[in-house]
Amino acid sequence: MEQPRTSNPQRRQRPQTPPAQGPLSPQSALADRPVVYGVRPARSRRPVPPLVLVLRKLPSPRLTGLGAGLFALVTMVLLGCLDWLLFDGSAVVYGVLFLVVSALTALWVREADLVTAPISVPIAFAAGVVPISGGEGGIGGQVMAVVTALAVQAGWLYGGTLVAGLITCVRKVRQMGRRKRRGRPAAPPVGRGR
Repeated sequence: MEQPRTSNPQRRQRPQTPPAQGPLSPQSALADRPVVYGVRPARSRRPVPPLVLVLRKLPSPRLTGLGAGLFALVTMVLLGCLDWLLFDGSAVVYGVLFLVVSALTALWVREADLVTAPISVPIAFAAGVVPISGGEGGIGGQVMAVVTALAVQAGWLYGGTLVAGLITCVRKVRQMGRRKRRGRPAAPPVGRGR
């Protein structure tokens, strides 16, 4: 039977060398810094452009998939109503605002729900078109006006969906790169049935 070890292992002591004297010696330059082993010195970074600094100061909430969809839907309906009140239902104003909302939705959705952004923004676009479509004559006339507005403004719809898709793809690639650098697997292993 093997007995457990009761004594503490002794640590190796590194031989101490006296530091070189003089104001320009490398030892004197390093004497003021704390000693950290196993850490590489930081490389000099490029200067950050001012636009990036401004964007970093903006709020960066992390919305769930449902939260991002609701954000896009409510925002587009409100913007559609404001467009109808202020600009008499201008398709260009609504389209440009949709591009901005699509980008914000894709930026603010959390990384676990990235796939929901390109799916929820077209639904939000369709909901926001209702106030500016200008339908008359009851429910049938309103439905035809919405379908016509969606057909006429398909370029904006595809553009906003493309913006959301590109942003989420870039975020997913960056997330995979960070995981690879950390050495973790990209996805948890799947258990096998017997």
